[in-house]
Amino acid sequence: MASTLPTEDLIDYEEDVIEPSVAAPAAAAGGANGDDAAAGAGADDKQGKGSYVGVHSTGFRDFLLKPELLRAISDLGFEHPSEVQQECIPQAILGMDVLCQAKSGMGKTAVFVTATLQQIEPVDGEVSVIVLCHTRELAFQIKNEYARFSKYMPDVRTGVFYGGTSVKVDQDLLKNKEKCPHIVVGTPGRLNALVRDKSLKAGSVRHFVLDECDKMLESLDMRRDIQEIFKATPHHKQVMMFSATLAKEIRATCKKFMQTPLEIYVDDEKKLTLHGLQQHFVRLEESAKNRKLNDLLDSLEFNQVCIFVKSVSRAIELDRLLRECNFPSIAIHSGLNQEERIRRYQQFKAFEKRVLVATDIFGRGIDVERVNIVINYDTPTDADSYLHRVGRAGRFGTKGLAITFVANDENEEVLKSIQSRFEVAITELPETIEPSTYMNA
Repeated sequence: MASTLPTEDLIDYEEDVIEPSVAAPAAAAGGANGDDAAAGAGADDKQGKGSYVGVHSTGFRDFLLKPELLRAISDLGFEHPSEVQQECIPQAILGMDVLCQAKSGMGKTAVFVTATLQQIEPVDGEVSVIVLCHTRELAFQIKNEYARFSKYMPDVRTGVFYGGTSVKVDQDLLKNKEKCPHIVVGTPGRLNALVRDKSLKAGSVRHFVLDECDKMLESLDMRRDIQEIFKATPHHKQVMMFSATLAKEIRATCKKFMQTPLEIYVDDEKKLTLHGLQQHFVRLEESAKNRKLNDLLDSLEFNQVCIFVKSVSRAIELDRLLRECNFPSIAIHSGLNQEERIRRYQQFKAFEKRVLVATDIFGRGIDVERVNIVINYDTPTDADSYLHRVGRAGRFGTKGLAITFVANDENEEVLKSIQSRFEVAITELPETIEPSTYMNA
């Protein structure tokens, strides 16, 4: 590299603030359907890993999918379903409600994309599927997955809706019978606004999906929006919810939206580890972070790297320093408008940039197969955030490396809680690491 990163600390003006969703009228406390809560009350005792007898298959063909869907899956190079796909898809394509926790990178998105495309019977002017997620980047990504899987289903249209874009454009699209999407992917605030003004007619919805459901249902604003959208849909529909982390308290909230769901916990809370992912930490002073990062980027072999920081100001500054040192860096954070965020995400996914600096909420939506190293420049605030961060590397059973900078006693406590929660040993970074242990052949 032409130069090295300066050693002074990054300025930190503020912590990130998650942009609020569009306000919705207050919904009744509890859930969308009080009766559903009772129906699922004892499910934890009856279902869950070990008691559910899944329909295990050796290939996607065993699921008896539509020929056009199978053809797209084959084009994508997928042959053998992951564990979560084996457990969920056979029941999901039959219309059963699904509550699924599985670690990052195990193909949860493909479960609901496959299940909804298998069942959909598109009718012009009718929305059949609603998929809700907590960030615009994730919505954009899910829309792209639908495009890939529906490659040979030209009659199926998918649209993506989120804040920061023209509401009128969304309204016009939904009111045009010949262009109205059959599958709507979006964030709760914008979709609730479109339901409220009658632009999005939800009376024909047959499938209701929440991705990263824990993040949405933990936020009262998002939960209210979700409840309002849910109440606008028919009582009889399929509800599917997915997340990498699903605390027992949130499971109870999820089941209020469901009717006797199939509950799949591919890994229990204590063992949400990522196979093939090496996890290490480095003890250092705050002032030593830049030098260490510079050394790591120079010495490690990588395809692409995600670097996580705790605030917008630090993302901007670190990205600037990296680019000044000729590292192919780009940053994604809430200080950018929506169009710029999507443009940068596309640049990174297209391998035009190899280093991404991100804050938690936006980095969590990054799903790029080439990422094999994650560096926590700032230690995450809790164990769940750590899992979602390091899950960007080692996707779907591939190799990867996660390195966390530990700069103070507070960071040490978080590290201890991560190791305790997930029963994983995060060891001190060795002086040398053999590239074959974190680079795929």
